[in-house]
Amino acid sequence: MNRRTTSWRTLTAALALVMVTGSGCASSDTADDAPRSQTTEAAATEVAATAVAEPAAVRAAIDGGARTIDVRTPEEFATGHLRGAVNIDLSAPDFDARIADLDETASFVVYCASGNRAGQAIQTMHDQGFGDLVNGGGYEDLVASGLPTA
Repeated sequence: MNRRTTSWRTLTAALALVMVTGSGCASSDTADDAPRSQTTEAAATEVAATAVAEPAAVRAAIDGGARTIDVRTPEEFATGHLRGAVNIDLSAPDFDARIADLDETASFVVYCASGNRAGQAIQTMHDQGFGDLVNGGGYEDLVASGLPTA
């Protein structure tokens, strides 16, 4: 497991702990409580969406019809990529426009070299209204898990 994956998992676990311990506090039915709770849940959902998924979950998403997006540079993509993946370089000036051309109701697995750029891309996609997003993590880890390459 790489350092970034561990960091994301630690952050996700910490947020989950905050949500669990926060739910045990005394409750009041004031209007002020609902927005804070909803904001915390939204933040936890965003973190969960950008956290690197386990290879089995990535495979299940792809087998279930999720489209794959490789957000590495074209040079990285040319060295190898998942079969059927589309290259949409996160650092390219047209990244937002290319993402906007996609069907936001479709399922996507987004990956890069480590999961970091994929997490950033997923956050951008989430902000643009995409809902079914999986952070596939790093290409080499996906290859090691047996996913087909091109």
